[in-house]
Parts: sequence; structure tokens; C-alpha cells
Amino acid sequence: MSIEPDWLRHDRDYVWHPYSAMHSGNPVFAVESARGVRLQLADGREVIDGMSSWWCAIHGYNHPVLNQALEQQLQSMAHVMFGGLTHESAARLAATLVDITPQPLQTVFFADSGSVSVEVAMKMAIQYWYARGHRNKQKFLTIRSGYHGDTFGAMSVCDPVTGMHSLFADTLSQQHFVPAPACRFGDSCDDADIAELEQALSQHQQQLAAVILEPIVQGAGGMRFYSADYLARVRQLCDEHALLLITDEIATGFGRSGRLFACEHAAIAPDIMTIGKALTGGYMTLAATLTTHEVSTTISDNPPGVFMHGPTFMANPLACAVANASIGLLLESAWQDKVRQIEGWLREGLAACADLPQVAEVRVLGAIGVVELKQPVEMASIQPLFVEHGVWVRPFGKLVYLMPPFVIDEADLKTLTDAVVAVLTAYHQQ
Repeated sequence: MSIEPDWLRHDRDYVWHPYSAMHSGNPVFAVESARGVRLQLADGREVIDGMSSWWCAIHGYNHPVLNQALEQQLQSMAHVMFGGLTHESAARLAATLVDITPQPLQTVFFADSGSVSVEVAMKMAIQYWYARGHRNKQKFLTIRSGYHGDTFGAMSVCDPVTGMHSLFADTLSQQHFVPAPACRFGDSCDDADIAELEQALSQHQQQLAAVILEPIVQGAGGMRFYSADYLARVRQLCDEHALLLITDEIATGFGRSGRLFACEHAAIAPDIMTIGKALTGGYMTLAATLTTHEVSTTISDNPPGVFMHGPTFMANPLACAVANASIGLLLESAWQDKVRQIEGWLREGLAACADLPQVAEVRVLGAIGVVELKQPVEMASIQPLFVEHGVWVRPFGKLVYLMPPFVIDEADLKTLTDAVVAVLTAYHQQ
């Protein structure tokens, strides 16, 4: 019988975990160390991570190249303010991001987290139109089933009904929503699929600053995959109505969908793009908002003459250094082949879930595997079942999904998918 460490008692008494209640009694598993795709728990058990620590640890844990990048940067400075100062790691990272993202994104604004990068994108769009004399353009249009973060601006463009932020509805800015795309990934998009969005653009054009959406993959709002043709039509309509397009690539960036950025599936470029999560390979919190010269110079050349945002830890040198190393690792690897391999393993391993009576659908795209259930799971009972099977899988709502690190091998991926099949089978029989 394992003895609980003292610090875990402190965690239970004092720490409020995300999306949880204090003293709920739900299990919290203590991690002692992590390496590769494995988490070593304090009770001696080891689990294979199927979550990439909320989708960011694409190279796994304790990677020597990323460790070295942090250690090397630490020798010169851990942090310096970015107002009036700069440093090499940030400048090199900005140049790399401009190089690998779709043209014509040419300007990089660093932020602390994905939610903050969405706030920056929304403020950027509003200030752009303000600078052009359109002070009434303060609203955003988006598709339902989306998720863009937990801060107030980001919450306002999350799904207002099925999203996790509905209790703040009376406080949030009221935005415009159209139905989520019904046309699925791999299918075409006809006029009927885009009609409601087109109508909303025409109706609200004078007050809209931008359309904002997650390209191709809707993440925490439902893990839905929609048609690349739909996204291309959205880009076309934004051009026709002279509106900005913001793509939220926080979850999809850096190869997760099979393309370096998901908007590449539709061969389009946004006016503003947000990135985060896998940017540093899961080592440090860092995000960025990229935009065009048109947007950045319009804001800069008109009153008040500056962009009105500036996080304290913007462009933290440690985070920028490890981001440079993480992007280098990714681009120097055969990541496209590996993501295709993972996609095949997920399809094969999760296929049996489709025969379970409680399963509504199984879907896979790139290194994303989703089992959608007919009813929400009960976390207190299902989470320990996964740990007992030697895997770390964190479902939410009706969704049991896998987003493993790209470095996972076939045997470990099979352990993950076998565990999903076994747990869902046992969970149904409870």
C-alpha cells in the first residue's frame, strides 16, 4: 500500500484545479516525473500519456534538445521586459513564425497563453477598424460549437449554449453566431451549407470587425472536423464583404491535423492567426498572434499610434528559446509521415468503439482520435479506469479522445486505443 506524500495533502487542501470543485473528492493523480510518452505517478504506477498535456507536448517529455535550449538560455537571462528591449530568441522566433505560416502574415505579437492571444486578435481587429474610421465595427461573427479560451473576450466567441461559459452570458459581449458547418471534412460545401453565414455577414457587415473560427478542427467545443471547402468559402465571403478573418490555430497548429497549420487544408491565409499550445513543445506557456502588414501598419500609423496591449511576460526568453528548439525539432523530422502513421493507428485501434451501443460516432483526423458518446461520462468513475489500464486519457462531456505526442510508437498507441475500447466497454456495463 503506497503512502501519500505530504505535498499531495497540501494539494488537496489548498489547490483549485481547472474545471473542478474544491474538496470534490474526485481523484487527482500525483506525477513524480515524465519522460518520452510516459508519466511516472507518485504511487509507483506508470501511464502512457494520450493527451500530450492538453495537446502541447508534441515531442513528449524531458526531451534532451529542449532541455538544452532552456539550460543554454538560462545562462544569459531568464526574463527581460519586452517594452523598449528585445532579445535574440524572440527575434529569431518571430522570423521563423513568419516563414512557416501562410503569406501574407508578416507581424508577430507575442502573448502569455492561447486565451490571451485570442484577446489580442480581437483587440487587433477592433483597433484596425477604429484606425480606419469605422468605430462601430466592434462585433464578431463565429460558428457554433467553437471554443477560443477562458478569458472574457475569448469566452464571448465560444458557443453560447453548449459551451462551458454559458453562466457568464449576461456579462459577456454579445456576438453573432451561425450554425456549425454540417459538411464534414473530406466533403464539399454547397451553397446551402454556407447560406446562414453569408446571410449573417450581409446583415451585420457594418458592425463586424472580423469572422473568428477554428480552422477545420473545432477543439474543446466538440472535437468536430468540418469541410476544408467551407473554410475556403468563408475566406471568399470575408473578402467580398471586406471583413477580417481570424483563424484560431492554438489547438491545430504545428502538425496536429496533418498539415503544419489547419488552414492549409483549405489553401487559405487569414488576416490574423493565433497560435499557442505546441509552440514550445509543452515546456513553457507562450502564444502569439500574427497579422498582416496591412493590419499592423494601419494600427501603428493612426491614433493612438500604438497597439493597446502589452503582457508583462511577453516574449519571455526561456519560452522563446525552447519554442525555437521545438519548431526546429518538428521541421527537421519526418513529422508528416509520423502523423499519417498515427492517424492510421488511431483508425484501426478505435474502430471497435463504433460497435459499442453507447457510442454515437468515431472520427479521426491526423493525430486526433475522437469517440463521441451518446451521454456524458462521469469523471469520478471513468478517470481511474483509464489509469488502471496504464494510460492517461482525460475525457470531457460526451467525448473520449486521444491526442498523443508525435513521438509515440505503434505499441504504445495500441495500448492507448485498447484501453479506450476496454474502458468504454466496462463503463457501459457498470
